[in-house]
Amino acid sequence: MDSIFHEKQEGSLCAQHCLNNLLQGEYFTPVDLSSIAQQLDEEERIRMAEGGVGSEEYRTFLQQPSGNMDDSGFFSIQVSTSLRGSLKLTQSCWKRCDHGNS
Repeated sequence: MDSIFHEKQEGSLCAQHCLNNLLQGEYFTPVDLSSIAQQLDEEERIRMAEGGVGSEEYRTFLQQPSGNMDDSGFFSIQVSTSLRGSLKLTQSCWKRCDHGNS
């Protein structure tokens, strides 16, 4: 390796910069992450609709903003996990994953 790729942090695009730095190249853009977030939002909407589209829970869900992205550049861990999965990369816990008491 001749050099180390480092994508400087811009805004709150932590997921993008983390993945690109890990992969050592410009692999993902905010548009890529937004697309995955929108897919996850749609999957969540479909699952919520299974409980009944007339339910109060479903109507409340539809009124909430996305939990997978926002205008600040935030993307959920599910977005980065989905992108890593598409590259066959896995995520490992470095602390207790069961959230039990130490």
